[in-house]
Amino acid sequence: MLPRSFGPLVHGLVLFNVIAKNLTILGATGTIGLNTLSVVERHPERYKLFALTANSNYQQLVEQVERYQPAYAVLADETKAVACRLLQTGKCDNTLFLYGTDALEQVASDPIVDIVMAAIVGAAGLQPTLAAARAGKRVLLANKEALVMSGNLLMDAVQKNGAELLPIDSEHNAVFQTLPRQPGGLSERGVSRIILTASGGPFRTWSLAEIENVTPAQAVKHPNWVMGKKISVDSATMMNKGLEVIEACWLFGAKATQVEIVIHPESIVHSMVSYCDGSVLAQMSNPDMRIPIAYGLAFPERIEAGVATLDLAAIGKLNFEALDHKRFPCVELAYRAIDMGGTATAILNAANEVAVEAFLAEQLSFRQIYDAIDFVLRASVVRPVKALQDVVAADCEARLMTQDWIKSSKRRRTSAAEGVM
Repeated sequence: MLPRSFGPLVHGLVLFNVIAKNLTILGATGTIGLNTLSVVERHPERYKLFALTANSNYQQLVEQVERYQPAYAVLADETKAVACRLLQTGKCDNTLFLYGTDALEQVASDPIVDIVMAAIVGAAGLQPTLAAARAGKRVLLANKEALVMSGNLLMDAVQKNGAELLPIDSEHNAVFQTLPRQPGGLSERGVSRIILTASGGPFRTWSLAEIENVTPAQAVKHPNWVMGKKISVDSATMMNKGLEVIEACWLFGAKATQVEIVIHPESIVHSMVSYCDGSVLAQMSNPDMRIPIAYGLAFPERIEAGVATLDLAAIGKLNFEALDHKRFPCVELAYRAIDMGGTATAILNAANEVAVEAFLAEQLSFRQIYDAIDFVLRASVVRPVKALQDVVAADCEARLMTQDWIKSSKRRRTSAAEGVM
């Protein structure tokens, strides 16, 4: 059953060209969503927008609806949907406004949909991404948390329902482009290592003492990429690389020991695949998310993405450095969670989301993001993942435990300050 709606129903399929692919963008107002719309605009004969969704930015969603005229627009909750309805003009009359998780799953799995861009940040993107996979869609995965939380469930849904799962993270998209297409595991295809590159974020050259006093404003200023606040902080702590290691293991059937991280400040080499004969293949481009998005939309074809051609002579040189685990201890937490198995990666992801939110609200220091996750990962009971409810339960428990740790930490800091006074 569909959730309560706020708009006129679109009848029939007359809005869509039968030749074009129908596209749902989960997270249309975020960075990935906006870049996806940019690529789609260049190829109106190839893609038609079926649904656009947003979490809280209802004003921008209304603007997108007026411009692109999708069949559906979905908000995360009823309050935002009502506000969205109040902003509507006559230009929105062909769009049905819905709200809630059921609506997200519906527009991700509707029979008319061919492609789903899964770009909702965090755990909120898990259920609609699973729904798209179970409906046999081409899923363009920009939400790494879906695999981190429930890798076996999502991969099983893809395989059992004939879905396609194409990675949109620039690193995994690069690996996908440089892996051979023949069947079999990595060893059967001659692959020895997957090498994920990392820019090092804004604090690559900072001392440990300087990092102690990092502010949220500093943490969200990525040197190479324009991203949302949460993923920018993940880049600053390098937790994003840890999550990407987990994602790579599921996507490419790799062991954690086969996935390495190397610092590459220029963000030109997006990742590499090392082969048993000594060859290393790399995918290079200017740092622009429209490239992996265009690749995923058109695969196995290639289409113009609106990105300038890479000029290596102008760049001059490319640098690579080993990962400094003392400066970026969050990476070790991800490898630990992989070894623990079961719900450990869901626990890791939940604790990280809560800790990052607390840091952005200035309730935790930058270094305490690691401390909070480390505590929760050690204190939690790790269970096997047999169904979605196992993941949801682990996620909820880890969030509560992290929130309790943050409150206790705040009380400790207050008591210490009062003692000094």
